[in-house]
Amino acid sequence: MIRIKEITAPQAYEIRKDILRDGIPLTEKMDGDFDKSTLHLGVFVDDVLACVATFMQHDSFHFSGAQYRLRGMATHRAYQHQGLGKIILEWAEQLLVKKKVDILWCNARVFALDFYKKSGYQIIGEEFDVNLIGPHFVMFKKLKND
Repeated sequence: MIRIKEITAPQAYEIRKDILRDGIPLTEKMDGDFDKSTLHLGVFVDDVLACVATFMQHDSFHFSGAQYRLRGMATHRAYQHQGLGKIILEWAEQLLVKKKVDILWCNARVFALDFYKKSGYQIIGEEFDVNLIGPHFVMFKKLKND
């Protein structure tokens, strides 16, 4: 059974560290993890936390309107390629629409571009390098607020 629920920042740390920081001397902790407006979501398969994502109120100069930034999205190796990333992203988008958020954006690793494009995200700007992690693009999606 798959369930999505709000989790705490520390609950996300193990998957973030194993997947996003494997072999990289950077912390799995992020500025903004404990801000009141930050939302941490987890996808549980049965009772196992399999996928995490963090959504932070964070403005980019690229956009106007109410903005949130996706950070720290990762899926445990045993659960990758099962659509959990898509599930957590769609769930979060629905929550953010209810919060009247206009834009959801992220710094996407190059290997994840197709995933985000399939979910309706667009690239803005040029490729840039994140120290110790590699090439990224800013990607965004306009959320529908009717």
